[in-house]
Amino acid sequence: MTFSLGYGTNGFSNHRLDDALAIIADLGYTGVALTLDHDHLDPFADDLVRQVDHVASRLSSLGLNRVVIETGARYLLDPWRKHSPTLLSDDPARRIDFLARALRIAGDLGADCVSFWSGVSTVDADLAWSRLRDGVAVVLEHAARLNVRLAMEPEPGHLVQHLSQVLDLRKELGEPELFGVTLDVGHCVAVEPVNAAECVRLAGPLLWNVQLDDMLPRVHEHLEFGDGHLDLPGTLAALAEIGYTGLAAVELPRHSHAAPDTARRAFDALTAAMPQTWSAKAERRIREKPSVIGSIFPAVGREVGREALRPDTDPQGLVHGTVDDRARVRLVSVLAEVLDDAALAAELRDLYRYGDDAERRGVLRALNGLQSPGAEVTDAGIKLVEDALRANDIRLVAAAMGAFARFLDDHTWRHGVLKCVFVGVPLAAVADLTSRADDELRRMLADFADERRAAGRDVPADALELLKEN
Repeated sequence: MTFSLGYGTNGFSNHRLDDALAIIADLGYTGVALTLDHDHLDPFADDLVRQVDHVASRLSSLGLNRVVIETGARYLLDPWRKHSPTLLSDDPARRIDFLARALRIAGDLGADCVSFWSGVSTVDADLAWSRLRDGVAVVLEHAARLNVRLAMEPEPGHLVQHLSQVLDLRKELGEPELFGVTLDVGHCVAVEPVNAAECVRLAGPLLWNVQLDDMLPRVHEHLEFGDGHLDLPGTLAALAEIGYTGLAAVELPRHSHAAPDTARRAFDALTAAMPQTWSAKAERRIREKPSVIGSIFPAVGREVGREALRPDTDPQGLVHGTVDDRARVRLVSVLAEVLDDAALAAELRDLYRYGDDAERRGVLRALNGLQSPGAEVTDAGIKLVEDALRANDIRLVAAAMGAFARFLDDHTWRHGVLKCVFVGVPLAAVADLTSRADDELRRMLADFADERRAAGRDVPADALELLKEN
């Protein structure tokens, strides 16, 4: 592993800082993203020097050897207004002072950098940009005196919400040596025009801090891994690819109510998704010669394993898939990067046609991961999904009703849902069920339930729940 896995203390806001750091270390993390806040190393405390010395000692004793200072505390500077003032405010002095204090703390702790964002603009765009440029320039003067790096995070809804804007600002400032990038990979899913892995590559050597979370497109809500659209294995592989050696810390600030369990699940997901030597080699081979995927695809299960991703809650991998599913999805995503629409459609047809059930399942789950497939891939994918829905393998049926099923016509989709209920696939495997379920589907389920009851058989609980929503 070329980089360190960490966890953000803003995800432990209900814990004392000492306890939070101990739990983070006990779970296996080797770094921490430390958000300066009232109860977590308050930068305005009278005994700040003592606190910093204590935290430094604590970090060392726990083996948390990679640290980033985060400055996103909500009400640290103003008890009435969240995140106020910002560098865009009429008077940004208190924000600048805060960032200067954060830089001093970072220097004392030997932190990789101080992470910050622009803030939300309430003024004319040109004026806001001018204020930001001037404010960052002042903060960089403090950074230069201390020789501490400053990493700017593009934040959805802020003046600077795209990676390209951070790079533009850096260029306007004369490309200062101490000015780099913080990248929240979930934000890439939410607002960037390219995926998180590509954002990592675009940031390249300027990437000094990484925040890890999942998100959905166009929704700025930090989610646990697997609950959004982030390609976690692909993103981690991209970090390894560019030789990133800094901290990659989980950012789940709204999960403090269940912090230890959330942090444990995140660590398990991250360790499972870390780049594997065989997978990395396979991806490189596909980039160099896409046609080799035909010989690589059958070997996936043997090389990476076949166990369920969430064996405790999904032992058959019907909802969340299996380890080999995930690896095949990643291989197809690489293939999609190097082939045009027609060539990709042809490869997917061949992989499905000549593959065994596991390989076919991999193709179906890969289709679910394609956010904007071309016309030919969509047409081919619909035919493959329809074929899978005629199969008896319940894992094929489950994979067929994922996100790509949005392209099925209503009639076929309804019968797909009914097939899931009939063969025992949990309805949690059906993407967009709540939003797409209609009266006709509920009528079909009601008839099915009547038939089951008449035969003295149980009706699946999730089907009954869907009927109650009528």
